[in-house]
Amino acid sequence: MGIALMGAVSQGVLWGIMVLGVFITYKLLDIADLTVDGSFATGGSVCAVLLVAGVDPLLAILAGMVAGGVAGAVTGFLHTVLEIPAILAGILTQISLWSVNLRIMGKSNTPLLTQPTVFSRISEMTGLPESTLETVVGILVAVLIIALLYWFFGTEIGSALRATGNNEAMVRALGVNTNTTKMIALTLSNALVGLSGALICQSQGYADIGMGTGAIVIGLAAIVIGEVLGRLTPGKLVSFSSRLTSAVVGSVVYFLIRAVVLQMGMNANDMKLLSAVIVALALCVPVVWEKIKLRSSYSKGDGSDA
Repeated sequence: MGIALMGAVSQGVLWGIMVLGVFITYKLLDIADLTVDGSFATGGSVCAVLLVAGVDPLLAILAGMVAGGVAGAVTGFLHTVLEIPAILAGILTQISLWSVNLRIMGKSNTPLLTQPTVFSRISEMTGLPESTLETVVGILVAVLIIALLYWFFGTEIGSALRATGNNEAMVRALGVNTNTTKMIALTLSNALVGLSGALICQSQGYADIGMGTGAIVIGLAAIVIGEVLGRLTPGKLVSFSSRLTSAVVGSVVYFLIRAVVLQMGMNANDMKLLSAVIVALALCVPVVWEKIKLRSSYSKGDGSDA
């Protein structure tokens, strides 16, 4: 059980980088970008093919990140230039990436059993087990990305991007090109998703054509779980940096829940159903909580008036 939970934490942190990408489009632009399911696998596919070709593992990860960003730029082009609705643009890119990823790998699965990875390289240098290094490296990368995102969204273009999601008409009236901000957001988001896919590829030792299936659901679940935990925390974590951190924490909690449920004997084939249930429950909790608080305040008000 302990080993399973440790594995869940490492997976949660590495997937948390993908969640940060989903956070940009879902929470800042109010777009559920379905490109994620395809760009996650693209990052892993590119990384795997380069590793097999003998490319340095770190360069392979960066290449996977760039590939994810290109996928996001395609969605941005379809949405901003061709004026296709964002959700449909994401679906079109996601569908096309299935064939693209097959072309990249040449087959549906690329094993990396004998190939060096970032984790194996660091393990050789430090003597630490790879399972531990996956968590450590994941945390370090996540902290670095959170710091960079916090800095970026504090800049002029980053602030314009956040404002675009809040009130696009107002931002456009101020002279900001919202098509540019959307393109930047979608590219940056999917670059992080591709980075996560490349790290997961090296962590699990293979890339698979279906490795990104359901990634958007995992991302949304983690974000919602993180927000619920933030609301339940005394003082409520509402700062931007806290929201970014809570997204990664939500990813870890999500994978811990999955690990516990699997250890209890749940069929692995039912994990997609479990993911949907977790998202639904996480979305319902804040609504129910607010209704309970509202009724409580009304009842207290009635009592005092009496």
